[in-house]
Amino acid sequence: MNVPSVNWNYPTAIKAGPGRIKELPDWCRELGMTRPLLVTDPGLAALPMVVGAVAACRQAGLECGLFDGIKGNPTGRNVDDGVAAYRQGAHDGVIALGGGSALDAAKAVALMAGQKRPLWDFEDVGDNYLRVDVAGMAPVVAVPTTAGTGSEVGRASVITDESAEVKRIIFHARMLPAIVILDPELTVGLPPGITAATGMDALSHNLEAYCSPFFHPMAAGIAIEGMRMIREYLPQAVADGGDLQARQQMLVASCMGATAFQRGLGAMHALAHPLGALYDAHHGTLNAILMPYVLKANQQAVAPRLEALARYLDLPGQGPGAVLEWVLALRESLGIPHTLAEIGIDEAQAERVGRMAAEDPSAGTNPVAYTPGQYADLFRAAIRGNL
Repeated sequence: MNVPSVNWNYPTAIKAGPGRIKELPDWCRELGMTRPLLVTDPGLAALPMVVGAVAACRQAGLECGLFDGIKGNPTGRNVDDGVAAYRQGAHDGVIALGGGSALDAAKAVALMAGQKRPLWDFEDVGDNYLRVDVAGMAPVVAVPTTAGTGSEVGRASVITDESAEVKRIIFHARMLPAIVILDPELTVGLPPGITAATGMDALSHNLEAYCSPFFHPMAAGIAIEGMRMIREYLPQAVADGGDLQARQQMLVASCMGATAFQRGLGAMHALAHPLGALYDAHHGTLNAILMPYVLKANQQAVAPRLEALARYLDLPGQGPGAVLEWVLALRESLGIPHTLAEIGIDEAQAERVGRMAAEDPSAGTNPVAYTPGQYADLFRAAIRGNL
């Protein structure tokens, strides 16, 4: 048996608990910030959590600015505009506050703050990360307001290249935020539908990481426990948005998913990325819909892993099919659509989606290497509801 030689990196300083957002000015100072730029989306910008965070920083003597020009699927233009605001305000650090889109965009703004090359020069291809002028990167404090992407503990940003209609992954190890605040009180007002979709996104990260063939036992262990927490707490968080215990556990499970997917993702994300770029659809909802179709396609390749997962989760039934049945029942209980057609996606671009999925970096760690045609068939199955 060959003993693998691999490189591992694990997360960052995490401050978890109700009310920890009050410490934001302290942690900004810890990183040497005196003029932070808070980056968020327009839906959050006028809410008390953002208004209060900016006010608290200013009351603490920090000259805090605000940039909220972020789309649901952030674009290169959004990042460029954020960088312009950062430079115009002579800022010296970034507060990334919001859901996965805002966090991804904010991390990209922090990366680009002192770069001379364009954003796409740092796409996660080959050794492009070596082009980054590390001295030009800004420090980041990340504050998630949803429990889904785990972007707060990620070293990359997914940004849409609108001219090419493709999502690109921008990567550098130092994009990992230096400090993360996990405050469940910030997620209490999240509507049930968004709570469900983002929670299923966290499940997709843990599940795909767990099924990846890449050797990373620590990530596999984190992923399986993350799924146990989601099984227990996601229904509770959806049913009672004010349940701080459930909200906290889901924030942690989301972090765990993004930590675990250093092991890789798979066909769910390989399909969700092009669909998000082409249809501007919600990433978590896409993963939630695609999940059983990909799980069924991969099932035989990862049968022993799924059997072990079913035992760990104490699922009814036996064998790998028990996990599929659980996912289907969970989705139904949370009100997740069964097909892509239900969110307005048709088959017109099936072949293009298949090609884009096969080329997506996430395809490289799927348990099965699918061809563009097979990805197109998976896409059609998810539109038609054929399991």
